[in-house]
Amino acid sequence: MRAVVQRVKQASVTVDGAVVGKIAHGLLVFLGVGQGDSSEDARYLAEKIAKLRIFSDDQGKLNLDVQAVGGAVLAVSQFTLYGDCRRGRRPSFSSAAPPDEAQALYEEFVAELQAAGIPVATGVFQAHMEVSLVNDGPVTLIVTSEGE
Repeated sequence: MRAVVQRVKQASVTVDGAVVGKIAHGLLVFLGVGQGDSSEDARYLAEKIAKLRIFSDDQGKLNLDVQAVGGAVLAVSQFTLYGDCRRGRRPSFSSAAPPDEAQALYEEFVAELQAAGIPVATGVFQAHMEVSLVNDGPVTLIVTSEGE
């Protein structure tokens, strides 16, 4: 699994003109599921992201996680994180998991975050989504379960 994690002041997802997911401060997580990913990957990534200390403490050090600051997560599925652009001009997405498998693991990832007590909003799986955000920092990380 691959995730792009952004610290945000606010973020929202709109589908067909309607806001379907919205958070104030916290993390915007774009999540891609690859071929061969498993429930173990979903659990690992959810725990890793939940505990990432990327919020500033009183001394300005990145020492606090999303729960410590009372933040939330907006999780957006994004198979394009598995786009391979090395050949030609059109990305290949053959490394992305099939939609049914990807959706199940995306939902497991969300459930793991919720079980950890983190408020989670989501987009709509396989929908055309418009994502709005106010990046905070900016702080943007790429987190994977690959090779772990």
